[in-house]
Amino acid sequence: MENISTRFQQTSFWADFKCNHGWKSVRKDNVSVLYRTFSLGFMKFSIAYVPLAPEKKDSESMEDFIKRIFDFSSDIKSSLPKNTLCVRFDIPIDFDDVQSRDGSVREICGIAKAERFSLYKTKVDVQPPDSVVLDLSKSEEELLSSMKAKWRYNIRYASKHGVIVRAVSAGSGSFERDLESFYELYKTTAARDGIGIHPLSYYRDLIERSDDGTKITLYMASHEGSDLAAIITLFNKDEAIYLYGCSGNEKRNLMPAYLVQWTAICDAKQFGSKIYDFYGIPPTGDVAHPMHGLYLFKTGFGGKEVHRPGSFDVPFSILYRFYTFAEDFRAWYHKKFMKKIRGR
Repeated sequence: MENISTRFQQTSFWADFKCNHGWKSVRKDNVSVLYRTFSLGFMKFSIAYVPLAPEKKDSESMEDFIKRIFDFSSDIKSSLPKNTLCVRFDIPIDFDDVQSRDGSVREICGIAKAERFSLYKTKVDVQPPDSVVLDLSKSEEELLSSMKAKWRYNIRYASKHGVIVRAVSAGSGSFERDLESFYELYKTTAARDGIGIHPLSYYRDLIERSDDGTKITLYMASHEGSDLAAIITLFNKDEAIYLYGCSGNEKRNLMPAYLVQWTAICDAKQFGSKIYDFYGIPPTGDVAHPMHGLYLFKTGFGGKEVHRPGSFDVPFSILYRFYTFAEDFRAWYHKKFMKKIRGR
């Protein structure tokens, strides 16, 4: 599988988009750094974030890589607000299995401790550390043959039984209606699965920013005039990303989610993207995991699992520990407590 030279989170397209939704950005050494300021009573503080950068060089030892991250943090500090608590990195090293990834996390933490670098693994990851990636250099026939047989069957079943997928752009005549339909489906999914969503304006702005280099598409799967499932994708020359997805509670037996993904995969291949990234799965196929169904769905398309170390912080302030305590509590509240309440 080909290496990705520029991950979409490091493009100017993505930085400009995030800056229209509460973030600000600076670039240093060709690395995009986002930062955001929050208010807590009379106090204001900022958090800096480096999404999936810098890349580790093939010839670089882990010790040298960690030192480079730490040095980068020191260099960027003067370009950030004075009240910045920390800079958070999502480390872009891809591993084939969870064991190797977890070993790398232990190695990074051990190096940081031995070298007295203030670098700490977070309990909350910003980008999904685990994903499934399809190699789009394969032919459509090869992609189909690498899927589970049931997935091929579901794609054909949906098509045979009248499910239609349409690709919607900001220039489509039905854009506003389709966007609102997508959002209604997304609210249904959020209520069903206990997840948070952005306001409608966020998705509208993302789709409207589509250009020749970065194509944003809303795919809608419908049957007899009823919209059943939808996804939003990002295509560029390096990668295609399945960013957001949702489905209703009606006619799920028609398998619309399978056909909408396959349509996007074929379009991404035609666009020229090197890979199709399903963008987020549970780390393993543990049947007890609350998102086990998502794991089965995404891995069934025959891609390669990818596991990354996740997020690490370099603190700048003594207030950093209070922030992480509040962040951990918020994550527990939403992922554990609120989901239990919704389940009741």
